[in-house]
Amino acid sequence: MKVINHIKEIRKKRGITQVKLAEDLQITRQTVNAIEKNKYNPSLELALKLIQYFDVPIEELFYLEKSKGE
Repeated sequence: MKVINHIKEIRKKRGITQVKLAEDLQITRQTVNAIEKNKYNPSLELALKLIQYFDVPIEELFYLEKSKGE
């Protein structure tokens, strides 16, 4: 299974840039970009910060993509 996220969609809907999100969470824009492209899974701490930042339930931000055959 693979962790997929809706960070980009939620961020854009709220008019927040990658730079602003990175500054607010004290991470790099490159980290935000990698997370949004599902090339990097955030640590538990960062995932919780994202949930608090966007004030959404965890399942609205992250979900597990089932692999074929599951």
